[in-house]
Amino acid sequence: MQDGRLVNILGLIPARGGSKGIPRKNIAPLGGRPLIAWTIEAALRAEGLSRVVVSTDDNEIAEVAVRAGAEVPFRRPAELSADSSEALPVIRHAVDTMDAQRWRADAVIYLQPTSPLRGTEPIVRGIELLRSGACDTAVSVVRVPHNMTPESLMRHTSGHLEFMASPEARRFRRQDKSLLYARNGPAVLAMTRATLARGELYGPRIKAIEMDAIESHDIDEPLDLAIAESLLPLLDRSRTRPV
Repeated sequence: MQDGRLVNILGLIPARGGSKGIPRKNIAPLGGRPLIAWTIEAALRAEGLSRVVVSTDDNEIAEVAVRAGAEVPFRRPAELSADSSEALPVIRHAVDTMDAQRWRADAVIYLQPTSPLRGTEPIVRGIELLRSGACDTAVSVVRVPHNMTPESLMRHTSGHLEFMASPEARRFRRQDKSLLYARNGPAVLAMTRATLARGELYGPRIKAIEMDAIESHDIDEPLDLAIAESLLPLLDRSRTRPV
């Protein structure tokens, strides 16, 4: 960082080898290419990213990532590649390792490869929000459907349904319900180095990168992959077509 400006922005794509829902998920085929290639290519098209790096413990994924145009300048250790591994230590490992390689990231754009339909625009938006100084973290979100807001939620108790909200808080007309957002993976998680240095992903000032339902589609189970395949013809190719 020079004079408060974000100079080096790292695009970081996590892709461990293990996966239970879909074996070898990160390189499973989608639209005739490995799943991870969609995210790599969207990142490569995002103006403002200084480097696009894949963090993996797996040699085959590393080879696929390099062929798609990403860098794989290190291997992620096994202790950070388990089902239970969280994003923060994975990101800090990448940042610290690249520090040791004499390249310092001022900010990180964390891109889950399981969001292949996000395209480039949300990535660019995350970069712009960080560079504006308006936030410590920017995260991609999708609007919560009105029938899933707290005013409509019910739980099963003692053999009957009951509303979660008190009678005075219940709303049934869409126009009267809260406008809420949920993280969509997240497909994009952008944070400054200062936020990471505090041991956080989410700083006190968080901005939204709103995405629609198709862009937000997340791959977890085989059905999700089949749905993504069916959604490909519906994409706005000017935003999401790989290079």
